Amino acid sequence: MPSNQTATTVSLYAGITRAVVTMTSREIAGLTSKEHSHVMRDIRVMLSELNADEAGYLQNWTHPQNGQTYQEFALDRELTETLLTGYSAELRRKVIRRWHELEANQSPILPNFSDPAAAAIAWAEQYRARQLAEETKAHIGHKREATAMATASVATRKATRLEIELDRSKEYATVKRMEMAYHGTKFDWRLLKSTAAAMEVPAIDVFDQNYGTVKAYHASVWMEAYAIEIGGAV
Repeated sequence: MPSNQTATTVSLYAGITRAVVTMTSREIAGLTSKEHSHVMRDIRVMLSELNADEAGYLQNWTHPQNGQTYQEFALDRELTETLLTGYSAELRRKVIRRWHELEANQSPILPNFSDPAAAAIAWAEQYRARQLAEETKAHIGHKREATAMATASVATRKATRLEIELDRSKEYATVKRMEMAYHGTKFDWRLLKSTAAAMEVPAIDVFDQNYGTVKAYHASVWMEAYAIEIGGAV
């Protein structure tokens, strides 16, 4: 499933058709500009703390560029908001705004009025769901207050990691980046992959706004495969 699409499953309960919207870890990574592997790690930690089986939230995603299949998580809104309690206010707002867009595009949920008993149960279920949503919001608010003092140190660590990533990006380049730098020249990722394997210089995953993450290859691999430097790449 592409990262810019959100999964929707439909189930029947007490005469009501309920659409369950989920957001993938890959889309969360794209919205927050985080590496997908880091978001996957955060979700695993969260599910472990909640004593939830991660297998119930895993699904496969096929990369449109290299055809390889990777795992990703699909979370409902409650789990997504729980995950976001550890992220900055700016990142939380981006994801929550996306949830508002998803929910605004959903059709209204109406009970089956041909069965009065089922309709009454359905309305009661919706009321309980709204109560749960309010309780979840309150819980998240309390947790945010409890972790406010730690935010500064977390931000400092993130800034340090960002500096490291920026330094590392000078040594690695993606196919897309090099094609832009060399005026549309086409480069074969298969040659780069095999060259990197032969040189024992593994590629790294970097964020891409279209695909979530893509492979970036070291400058030595580019030199060996195509005899070009990445210094002039943009």
